[in-house]
Amino acid sequence: MKLSALSLGLLSLAVTFVNGQYFSDGWSPGQPVTTAQDAPVANPTDIPRRPPAASNNQQAPFKLSSLLDVNTLLSSPPAVSLFSKFGINITERLEGAVQATKFWDERVPLITDHNYQDLIVNESLTEQEENDRTWVIVISVTAGKQDGISKYVDQVFDAAFNATIVAGDLPNIRWGRIDYFNVTGITTKWSVWHAPYLVILRNRGQSLRFYRPHQLRMNSEAMRKFLQHDDWRHTPAWSSIYGPGGEREYVLNFLAVVFTKFYDTMIMIPRWMMFILSGGIASVMINLLHKPGAAATAAPPARQQQPSPPSTATTPAPASAPVSESTSTATNSSPSKANKRKKANRKS
Repeated sequence: MKLSALSLGLLSLAVTFVNGQYFSDGWSPGQPVTTAQDAPVANPTDIPRRPPAASNNQQAPFKLSSLLDVNTLLSSPPAVSLFSKFGINITERLEGAVQATKFWDERVPLITDHNYQDLIVNESLTEQEENDRTWVIVISVTAGKQDGISKYVDQVFDAAFNATIVAGDLPNIRWGRIDYFNVTGITTKWSVWHAPYLVILRNRGQSLRFYRPHQLRMNSEAMRKFLQHDDWRHTPAWSSIYGPGGEREYVLNFLAVVFTKFYDTMIMIPRWMMFILSGGIASVMINLLHKPGAAATAAPPARQQQPSPPSTATTPAPASAPVSESTSTATNSSPSKANKRKKANRKS
């Protein structure tokens, strides 16, 4: 009895919380059909929540160099608090150092081994745009070392780019920059082993022209006229059996892939650790190369020196004079003559 009364009380309590909007009068002719989305919801809090959309930005792969990077270690909160005790704003110092390393105009796209295909080779163009598209690329070493020639070429290149953007008179020209020390595959494929270089690229990388700084007038106006009048057409494109379209193009392509894989692996190691490892390997190699052979290491047995006899002062005997034949015969005949004389004396 008590159980049934308790059950009846709970049932009545549940009925009081039931929303009347749950029940419907049904559908009548001429009434639009309602869908599940149009149906009212009993409680706004009962609306199912969608999971957050996946971010389009893929997480960068983990690198050991990012963990042991000096800038990362110095910018960590413990390091910042430690330097602040000595009155040093390490965050401001690091930002100043980063600004000092920005040698280039950031509006010029930086071409790497990983974006070369998407940026140049697979660029979406119409047929007319593909015929007119010309890339002007500078290969620089300014970020790796303070090279005066490369830095000057970068300044002229950026000045010509800025003047072209202001004038807007070269719509078919695109500008790009390659950091020689951070790009391996492209430079290997192009057989470029030093910098700086100015490259005129056409036909999605199948037509290449290379210029050294002393082959052009290195000022912004001269570079703009060089591009406006298509003076680069007077220079023949790179033609080689190892170049684009050559019989042995696959050789440089294979080396480019191998060197790129090696570079991507070695760049994960911090620079200071690389110095330590390279120094240790070099010392081991030097010791191995200068190690004496097994025959040279075996020392010969020590010879026992016998004591020398005491020296006695002896006078050399005088050399006897040679005996002549006549002397020897006279000596041999003298005894017979003496005997004869003795016999003669006895008779007398």
